[in-house]
Amino acid sequence: MSGKNSPQSVIDAYHRRQQMMPFLIGGLAVLLVAVGIIVLVVWLTGGNGPSISLFASDTPTPTNTATVTPITPTVTPTATATETMTPTVTETVTPSGPVEYTVKENDTCWDIAVNNKVDLLVLLAINNFGSGCPIKPGDKILIPAPGQELPTETPVPLDLPRGTKVEYTIKLGETLDQVASRFNSTVEEIIKATNDYNRKNNLDLLEDQNKIFAGQLVIVPVNIATPTATRAATSTPATTGTPAPPTATLTATKQP
Repeated sequence: MSGKNSPQSVIDAYHRRQQMMPFLIGGLAVLLVAVGIIVLVVWLTGGNGPSISLFASDTPTPTNTATVTPITPTVTPTATATETMTPTVTETVTPSGPVEYTVKENDTCWDIAVNNKVDLLVLLAINNFGSGCPIKPGDKILIPAPGQELPTETPVPLDLPRGTKVEYTIKLGETLDQVASRFNSTVEEIIKATNDYNRKNNLDLLEDQNKIFAGQLVIVPVNIATPTATRAATSTPATTGTPAPPTATLTATKQP
């Protein structure tokens, strides 16, 4: 009987469990009532109502989530540099005097004057053409500078001291003989004085008295030729009884 429970002991144990069962059920009931009271108190004081469960659980705390809003890039207009064109100054060389021109086929004085923007009368004058235009292909003529005008006569006093040198501009159709006679000079002295002036100013020399043109500048030594009075005896038949006066002829001669 030592290794096994006797039937009596088994019965006694069963009776003891039966006696303890009401105490266990009563204790469990008290525990449930206590938990219910606690839950009710918490519900009444917390304001959250029946959302409180029996066992505490972690209440998820709202987390501020950063919402990334894509930034739309703003296109800033870039100032475009505007190229400023600087005007180029083109120098136009204006001839200071007449230039030589070779006549071409079908050229006329009028065409040459228009193409070179010069006055027709000035073109005729500097070439001593008079009122005509005697040109042919291959001829070399002078074209005046743009804006050149016909020379105007400047009065020169005739009582200047002997040998005084004056500047004179050749007129249309004028010759050196006429200039010499007008100023009591000689062609030779005019050419010499003019070439002295031209050498000092790096100008072309005057080598032929017949190759002058209207507008050309010459230097004239005045009053170097003195007119000589020559008395010529003439007899005139007297018809009224009154003798005729003698006639005086003036001849210009060069003084040594």
